[in-house]
Amino acid sequence: MDITKLSSSKDELKLLIKGSNYVFVNTLRRIIMTEVPTLAVKEVSLSKNTSALFDEIIAHRLAMVPLITDLNSYTLPEKCTCKNEGCAKCQTIMSLNSEGPITVYSQDLKIQDPEVKPAEGKIPIVKLLKGQELQFEAKVILGKGKDHIKYSPGLAYYRGYPEFTINKKVQVKDCIKSCDNLLEEKGNTLIVKDLDKWNEAHEQICKEHEIEIKNSETDFIFTIESFGQLAPEEILE
Repeated sequence: MDITKLSSSKDELKLLIKGSNYVFVNTLRRIIMTEVPTLAVKEVSLSKNTSALFDEIIAHRLAMVPLITDLNSYTLPEKCTCKNEGCAKCQTIMSLNSEGPITVYSQDLKIQDPEVKPAEGKIPIVKLLKGQELQFEAKVILGKGKDHIKYSPGLAYYRGYPEFTINKKVQVKDCIKSCDNLLEEKGNTLIVKDLDKWNEAHEQICKEHEIEIKNSETDFIFTIESFGQLAPEEILE
């Protein structure tokens, strides 16, 4: 099996996996979304909430805020030496004490560990009107996506590498031009010059020009989109 990086950014990694099969790439996809641990809010203790939102809605919004995770500093509670009682190795504390008028954003959340912070600062939690207050403490722990989606580090998906069969040679040049010159003719087939820019719209253009497309069963374009807790390369590792 051969893996080549096609492109990468802060939140996305695109790979070409050659010499594999559907079983392997789908297993990799499922493991990424369900087995890679990240930090998220586990329990919320609200001491004051006079906002327009119920306690349960506040807790849900806090739980879904993606938190930057250092996997070297934390361990899963069930594997911690404290035997799941809670310590600095397996949990940290998030808190807030706000009074309106103000809109509370994720950047306003105070977290005990300065290395743990929201991946995005402008996620709205609640709008407090004049005189309304929100006070709470929340326990933040490591967890896995198989237990709750809030722990999932991102999305992973794949598609077969496109394989082309030319039925009408006279339409090839028009097809290449319509596909933004992303294709190159090679014998009775075509190859994609830039897989990062290739998408389903280009495949539809090929079909309209009498060019058959079959998805490879051994070569795959694999994409990882991070929610922000971990870098895409770290998720893959």
